Amino acid sequence: MKRLSALRLSLILASSWSAAAIAQEAAQEPQADDGGAIIVTGTRAVGMQAAESAAPIQLLSEEAISHVGQPNLNQVLTQIVPSFTAQTQGTDLSSFSLSARLRGLSPNHTLVLVNGKRRHGNGILQVISGPFQGSAAPSIDLIPPDSVARVEVLQEGAAAVYGTDAIAGVINFILKDQDEGGTFKITGGQHYDSEGELFSVSGNMGFKLGEDGFFNLTLFHRRQDYTTVGTGQVQITQPDGTLQPNTPAQWSNLAGDALSGINGGQPRTKLTLGFYNMGYDFGGVELYSFGDYARREGWANQGYRHPKRICYETGNLGGGITPTPYDPSICYSDTGVWGMVPLQHVVEDEYSFTIGARGEFGGGWNYDISGTYGAQKDSIYTERSAHRELWQESYAAGGPATAITPSSAYDGGFKLAQTTLTTDIRKEFEVGMASPLTLAFGGEYRKDEYEILEGDPVSTYKTGVQSFPGYKATDAGDFQRSSKAVYANLITEPVDGWSVDLAGRYEDYTDFGDTAIWKVTTRYDLSDAIAVRGTVSTGFRAPTLAEQKYSTINVGPTSAVAQLPAGTPAAALLGFENLKPEKSKNFSAGIVLRPVPKLAITVDGYLIKIKDRITGTAARNAVLNGVIQPGAADILNALSAAGIVLDSALLTSGTIGVSSFTNGIDTRTWGIDFSASYPVTLDFGTLNLSLTANYNKTKITDNKVGYPIFNAASESNIERSNPDYKIVANALFKSGKFTLNLRETFYGKTSVLVRPAFTSRDGNGAIIIPDGGFLIADGAGGADQLYFNGVVKATAITDLELGYDFTDFVKFSVGANNLFSKRPEVPKTIDGVTVPVGVSPYQNGTGAYNSYYGHGPYGTSGGYYYARLDFKF
Repeated sequence: MKRLSALRLSLILASSWSAAAIAQEAAQEPQADDGGAIIVTGTRAVGMQAAESAAPIQLLSEEAISHVGQPNLNQVLTQIVPSFTAQTQGTDLSSFSLSARLRGLSPNHTLVLVNGKRRHGNGILQVISGPFQGSAAPSIDLIPPDSVARVEVLQEGAAAVYGTDAIAGVINFILKDQDEGGTFKITGGQHYDSEGELFSVSGNMGFKLGEDGFFNLTLFHRRQDYTTVGTGQVQITQPDGTLQPNTPAQWSNLAGDALSGINGGQPRTKLTLGFYNMGYDFGGVELYSFGDYARREGWANQGYRHPKRICYETGNLGGGITPTPYDPSICYSDTGVWGMVPLQHVVEDEYSFTIGARGEFGGGWNYDISGTYGAQKDSIYTERSAHRELWQESYAAGGPATAITPSSAYDGGFKLAQTTLTTDIRKEFEVGMASPLTLAFGGEYRKDEYEILEGDPVSTYKTGVQSFPGYKATDAGDFQRSSKAVYANLITEPVDGWSVDLAGRYEDYTDFGDTAIWKVTTRYDLSDAIAVRGTVSTGFRAPTLAEQKYSTINVGPTSAVAQLPAGTPAAALLGFENLKPEKSKNFSAGIVLRPVPKLAITVDGYLIKIKDRITGTAARNAVLNGVIQPGAADILNALSAAGIVLDSALLTSGTIGVSSFTNGIDTRTWGIDFSASYPVTLDFGTLNLSLTANYNKTKITDNKVGYPIFNAASESNIERSNPDYKIVANALFKSGKFTLNLRETFYGKTSVLVRPAFTSRDGNGAIIIPDGGFLIADGAGGADQLYFNGVVKATAITDLELGYDFTDFVKFSVGANNLFSKRPEVPKTIDGVTVPVGVSPYQNGTGAYNSYYGHGPYGTSGGYYYARLDFKF
């Protein structure tokens, strides 16, 4: 580790000893959940224990959350919940909105609740992020771990209970409500290669409000530095670091290691937020409120641009690399290295608050009335960049002496807001059954707002500054919709040991109409040791406003792909019609076993069918690697209709395409969830053992739009990018002041189809198939396309944490996530053909050497090692 980290570690140790000197009183250690906790997710029955639930629910206790090294709830869930897979690396803006998914479905298929209330979505839409494409799900990372008392993960469809989005399941974060005491934590860590250095501080405090109220507050701050991926630049250097043959000799300062540390991995970020939870009981009526404010700022390195990407010279209007005489004094340079790495700068402000009242009136009728408002604004800037056309125009007007270009621009941004009003009524009736009949009903009103903000004139003039052109007037807009819903729920126990839960819901949206869905859940306890349970339900998901309205152009150093909103005139020219809701059918059946005291085992199988699933299309290319494609005229006409101006160099040496979102496929997902836990009492301590697992497979049953709009690579993102299985074995050992937590996670293989940056043809014009390659007829007009299998092998990841209580108030922990620093495979190079000079030799066309695959279920940065100091008061 770096000396800086060692210094921090010694300071933490010193702090722990000084804190020990002032400690006076012991606080209680939280205990692991044994299935007896009262749950509030997935049922409207009162007093239901997790072990009695008719639906599969996994509980994450406060202590379980505390043993994950990264102060990030996305990491907490992905390391503990086997059906949960977190995104490890984003592209462009998605780096600032990393998402996660349950059961291999879209992040949009999981409903996120806080204290049982719907959490607003994310203003940033993931457009080019493979299996996470289209995600606008709530940012779990904006909920500080220390604010959470427990997490309830409902692992079945629940749209009939909660409404849209709850196809794969529900994650409910229950906030702390202590009215005294608190905690304070300091965490420092970094990856094995000393990148991504992290520092965070967090405090949670409880206060009494009068005699019958509480106010609980969590403050959190985290800073994390850059990571990088790969080495060098294929377009400039050869694998040994020497310049490519077509690179001007004047670029000698780009040889060797000059370009080795510039490839963007995770961004540098700062996050500061506060979360509160409060309530006051006035005697029969409780008023409550909770909410947060967060500010996140991030900087992400973009793709490297070589010197002639900007400069203007005779015979080089397109700016491509040429071997002609070259004067570096007339080209843009960045901090001593010719060329540039533009920087994407994002500023995000987010807040939410909920107010409500609950109580009882007239003969046992219970009510809960609440209102929630959540909003997010993302402002996007490009820095350390240059504007190609403004440089060229100023050069043409006055020569090298007057050639100038702006180095930064405001690109625009997004605003998102959601208002939700809910009323829930519940009463229990004695009807002569084994237990009272619970009747619940209510309604919900929700208003969604989404706005795309226009960039400044520099960002929108022609192609804008390099790496991220601004949102034009034709992209910008303010969009709204509202929905109304009513539901009814009956829960009864006809005879001892048999429970039945019936739910129905009707929703009406202003933008696409109405829908009715239902759910039936039942459980039968054959004995104290065996119970069976099952659910049949229908569900739906409304397309987000971002999916319907987002418009921009995604650019790379040698590519530009426009995102056209479905249903707009430009998109309609290519057949992309208005989006409609997804519809689902969910089936699950399981067994609950308690063969011996303290041992709890659950096994649940499930089947999820989704019709008209919304997905991002593959790019329809007008130009591919400088070659005009069939149908190019229609695509270029659509781009013109959308008001998009393209970099002229791309017409002869790059890639130009369009994509959109469409209700393009039907899918079938099936799998099995398993969990077992067993606490062991030892003479010298305690040992809590748990084993959880998920097996999951998704199959596209109908590709409605067909190739090439939704091609073989798109299908592989749906079917093969999620590991077939994930097994988590955890052992928590405690003895006196010593704690050891060991977790072993086994990930199955993942793979996606990847395409090289080039194809070679023989004398007859046929594609030469290199070793490991194969052809699929999914190009325009059914043309053959060359593919390779990009495989991330099955592996085991080890997490280890050691803790020691110096006093009853101070605990010091050190640990590692991914202890042995395992990483996904590096894409294989292409053998059997001659690779063109300056073109990627890798199967997936990556522009950097030795860059790991990014679609694996664990990150490309390797092991993360940390130290943490916990104070209790």
